[in-house]
Amino acid sequence: MSSPWRGNAERPQCVILPAMLQSAEYARHVFEGVPGSSPDAVGRAVAARVDRQSVLYEPGRESVFVLTEAVLRTWPGSPALMLAQLDRLLAVESLSTVRLGVVRTHPDDDPALGTPLDPDRYDYRAAVLWNAHAGALWARFTTYLRQQLASRAGITRSALRDCLKVSYAKVAEYQRRGAVHFHAVIRLDGPDGAEDAPPAWATTELLADAIRTAARLAETPGPVLDGHAYAFRFGTQLDVRPIHSADFAGTSELSSRAVAAYIAKYATKGAETAGTLDRPVRNPITDLIGSGVTDHARRMILTCWHLGALPELEDLRLRKWAHMLGFRGHFSTKSRAYSVTLGALRQERADHNEALTRERAAEAGHPLPDPDTVLVLSHWRFAGTGLTDAETWLATTREPSSGSEGDAAA
Repeated sequence: MSSPWRGNAERPQCVILPAMLQSAEYARHVFEGVPGSSPDAVGRAVAARVDRQSVLYEPGRESVFVLTEAVLRTWPGSPALMLAQLDRLLAVESLSTVRLGVVRTHPDDDPALGTPLDPDRYDYRAAVLWNAHAGALWARFTTYLRQQLASRAGITRSALRDCLKVSYAKVAEYQRRGAVHFHAVIRLDGPDGAEDAPPAWATTELLADAIRTAARLAETPGPVLDGHAYAFRFGTQLDVRPIHSADFAGTSELSSRAVAAYIAKYATKGAETAGTLDRPVRNPITDLIGSGVTDHARRMILTCWHLGALPELEDLRLRKWAHMLGFRGHFSTKSRAYSVTLGALRQERADHNEALTRERAAEAGHPLPDPDTVLVLSHWRFAGTGLTDAETWLATTREPSSGSEGDAAA
């Protein structure tokens, strides 16, 4: 028998029904697939499984089962076996003590992906406010991270600054549902920056543990709307992995080059991947007509517009960032010490363009002077005196306003 799990490493799916729902024939087929199983052992296992299912019929005891669609589409045996198993599911589902649900499997291009199961009950306010506060939550996280590192080292935060620097590069990505989440590379450097080694106690394990704790503790307060106080924190889906230098990529599943490519992928994705606009909203009525935005993104944009009219949310500038579904941050940010600064990159680009211009001017026989040369222009040319015809007309037709300069006092 093949493995009861299938799918990729990120989203494995079990394709075997829960034991409490299996028919005797289905359970027998499952046990017969176990290597080394004997007929007697299979018979005892099937009898024990069927006996355990008696709890489904006990009054006052409720059971809830949620199946994936893949379970129902996978036949572990013959069609007749699966047909009998479906009859078993219908019989169990008819019991007043049992609730049975099926999670639908969607293809990657299904437009239903990223949309609420019930739009009328979906909390669009919270979704928009999450995006608007995501940047502030990240700032809180970095503060807690430094606190956790200092606590684990047994030193104060001010002493931590003398030992190391926390450097990071962060990319914000929109999920299909329009919520922002972050991908970040976090590194511990010595006090002098990237070229300086951190202290020996600043290990990868210590950093990973501090990240998990800081992510759990970080919280930023939100507004109070209709008596409900909002607060925002990270969820439980936190994936922390060590990154090794590209020089050691052969012994690591995650190299620095792979991470660079991973981050670069998100640098090319915008909010339009969530079904929204790629430009600011000036008028939510005319701008959304024929725009092609999804119904879900439309409701988030309109929620931004409505909340943006509230005086207490003026600082969030939700109307200005409605096309970004409330998120006001840049898609990519980094700490100053993480790598070369953008200012340095701009200066390098300007120097390159200047050198290229000088090279071309020299090739054309008109070399440019040295940048430090002070040019004194002593050539003058007569331009003229008086007013032009248009200026003369303006001066003669304009009447000075009462009380302006030049009027005589009465």
